[in-house]
Amino acid sequence: MPPATLPAPSVTVRSRPRPGQHPSSSGRVPGVLLDAALLSTGFDDVAVKARDVEKRGYAALWASEVQHDPFLQLLAAGHATERLQVGTAIAVAFARSPMTLAHTAYDLQRYTQGRFVLGLGTQIKAHVQRRFSMPWTAPAARMREFVGALHAIWNAWQQSSPLRFEGEHYRHTLMTPMFSPPAHDWGAPPVYLAAVGPLMTRLAGEVADGLLVHGFTTGRYLRERTLPALEEGLAAAGRSREQVAVTLPGLVVSGRTEEEMAAAAAAVKETIAFYGSTPAYRPVLALHGWEALADELHALSVSRREDKWTAMRDLVDDEVLGTFAVVAEPEGVAAGVRERYTGLVDRFSVYASYPAPLELWDPLAAAFR
Repeated sequence: MPPATLPAPSVTVRSRPRPGQHPSSSGRVPGVLLDAALLSTGFDDVAVKARDVEKRGYAALWASEVQHDPFLQLLAAGHATERLQVGTAIAVAFARSPMTLAHTAYDLQRYTQGRFVLGLGTQIKAHVQRRFSMPWTAPAARMREFVGALHAIWNAWQQSSPLRFEGEHYRHTLMTPMFSPPAHDWGAPPVYLAAVGPLMTRLAGEVADGLLVHGFTTGRYLRERTLPALEEGLAAAGRSREQVAVTLPGLVVSGRTEEEMAAAAAAVKETIAFYGSTPAYRPVLALHGWEALADELHALSVSRREDKWTAMRDLVDDEVLGTFAVVAEPEGVAAGVRERYTGLVDRFSVYASYPAPLELWDPLAAAFR
């Protein structure tokens, strides 16, 4: 496999315009990398999708832990490509031991020759306890310790030094040569953390190489809530903004015909309604004065109405849709992304909750090249 040429984001983040700086009028999206999401639920087309994404100039391909193991999918994607970064967005940290995850991530970083990004999230209490049968404690404190354990393990392998990590939740104090993988030229992979609330966002600023922003966000929420919390974490750790890549899967409504646009809008409204019904995401709606909408969505979500999901979608009007999503024909998506997110994010991918061929986003990809 030829050596990778795309630098890890923990080493280089493109210079960004300051928040509030007027976007470029050249048609390009300045200072932002365009990524893609692996929406496949299987393995048959992973290699084909990865090669297509790389050919079209995308910077990275992200896989989520949903129905399949994202690490196995990214192994296939990494094998099929030469420059494309591959990363998890997200893998569930608390479903695993730091040691087992350290091995997987370290090996993928070596196999892809430095192109792997480890994106971690906490999941929620019910899934961690009832689906994964793992313990649940205060997530931000536990994640801080988890990331610290990962780095302690990787450092022991890279430096051939004794392993001694002792925390409240994790203890790693044994590493013999038989079980220690050899050091390699690419070192530990960058670690990105998913965050919605201020505690986890501040933690990302303190200990992570990247922040994985949830797609249920708005430009205003990024400016007024997410980035200030990130800056607090950076300041606490004595770090600079350039050391953390802010990554956003942004909601987009697009299509080549009126029918496709209408179907896309309906699908994205359903997505907004789904997340808006969850108490964890209420602060995003509250910032815009939409507490009543949050209440209505939640009440419907726990009701026994057979048509509740359709009714929830219908509560999301075009103003709410346009606040959360870029709504434009394919040729206009880049301008919408540029206007909304320049100076706020470092990496962007399209979050399309409807069938959309990759070529639909070719005008967008051209603006990032």
